[in-house]
Amino acid sequence: MTHDTLGRIVSCEPGDGHIRVASLLGTRTLTLRELYRRSGRVARWLLEQGIRPGDRIGILAANSLEWVLLDLAALRLKAETAGFEPGKFAPTTDLMDRYGIRLLFTDRPAQPAGMVPIGEVAQVSERADLDGPSLPPVTWGPKDVTTIKFTSGSTGEPKGLGATAGSIDSSLRAVQEIFEHGPGDDLFVFLPLSLLQQRYWVYSALLHGHDITVSTYEAAFAALRRVRPTVVMGVPAFYETAKRQIQARMRGDGDGRTAGQAARAVFGDRIRYLWTGSAPAASSVLRFFTEAGLPIYEGYGLNETCIVTKNHPKAHRDGSVGRVLPGKEVLIGEDGVVSVRSEHPVNDHYAYCRPGDSERVFAPDGTVRTGDLGYLDEDGFLFIRGRADDVIVLDNGKKVIVRPIEEDMKADPAIAECVLFCPAQTELVAVVSPATDPADERAIAARLARTNASRAADERIGRAIVADPPFSIDNGLLTSQYKPKRGRILDAYHDAVHDPEEGIHAV
Repeated sequence: MTHDTLGRIVSCEPGDGHIRVASLLGTRTLTLRELYRRSGRVARWLLEQGIRPGDRIGILAANSLEWVLLDLAALRLKAETAGFEPGKFAPTTDLMDRYGIRLLFTDRPAQPAGMVPIGEVAQVSERADLDGPSLPPVTWGPKDVTTIKFTSGSTGEPKGLGATAGSIDSSLRAVQEIFEHGPGDDLFVFLPLSLLQQRYWVYSALLHGHDITVSTYEAAFAALRRVRPTVVMGVPAFYETAKRQIQARMRGDGDGRTAGQAARAVFGDRIRYLWTGSAPAASSVLRFFTEAGLPIYEGYGLNETCIVTKNHPKAHRDGSVGRVLPGKEVLIGEDGVVSVRSEHPVNDHYAYCRPGDSERVFAPDGTVRTGDLGYLDEDGFLFIRGRADDVIVLDNGKKVIVRPIEEDMKADPAIAECVLFCPAQTELVAVVSPATDPADERAIAARLARTNASRAADERIGRAIVADPPFSIDNGLLTSQYKPKRGRILDAYHDAVHDPEEGIHAV
């Protein structure tokens, strides 16, 4: 099978379609052809700065047109990118030295040599004098590394992983086969472009001629109503927030607005489907959107594997994360841990990590031990039960898988997140992030009682600590994909978790 995805992107002018960059201040629109022309100007400018095939540029900035232009320009030169999440990294010479960065583009204040204000890229892209001769031809082989991507960093230092062209190509082809994105579609992206999968949808637009809208989490809801996309790529926390907004519209509308009408008021009236992944989605949230006429499909994948499984219109099973995509194989070990073998692996080792990290995750052939507990049903749908690391062993030897209990707690509208701990291996203690301000402690206590009522004695929660302030990216308790950072949460609430007098007690 050929690996021509990146080859087509770097060598062929795209067809119809637009890119929109939506902020709180408004929306800027370019045709994909104009985007391609501007990326060529940026590529020629990078050549003038001494960037050559195999060199690495860094991008530490919020989502923007400049981010997209730099990424495409690097692809057209066969240069590598390293995408750094704002807030997790700082623009320093140490950062550049650690990751071999020739030029670092940032929207943060920075002075050292080799750092470039990302706003300059927009100016470069408008320079007609950079419309010169054709760029040197480049060829991306399946094992060539295009970008360094980093783990979300929920525990410890982020690990750097080189993503291969073959893994990108395989994922894009598999997704296109099941969702058939094309003219008339507008894919809405608001998670950081430093996450490689978010850039997939830009590549998809260039390949298949559909529109792409790039925004930020802060501007997402305002932008949705303006651009009226057909597909939204989000994480469960985003959809939980959207659900609360929709319910508020239903309550606040005196003429009896239905869930479908309220959902269209939030998302626009053109939604074909919603995509979610990166963290477990509550079944109540999935059911809410589907019943409101906005079908939502959950998938599964890791930085180390790309997309592995996906529910979609032709193959969907409640509670699962979908069927395995072409080019992937899911293996279930004797311990119940999921491993993933890929026809075209992302890589077979980390580029940057602590000693032993690569060997714990990657087999020599690139097979990835995910650390997730799961099983395949008789029809090939994958079900994830939780993390192997998040199995609590009580002092009586009983093993408790925490994810189903946490999801049960999170099903309540008063609770945004729930993380379980077990001080002294005797009592389950929940730290809950409230969904309301102020926290509705009466509703939290009622949910605690309902959760315990359906569980065996060893799986019952003894106390619930209400987080104040709630978990957020800004306070370091959520990753950029809105996953709880368990270690940080335990550090923040260590005393309350270990004090038997603290919290809302089960009755």
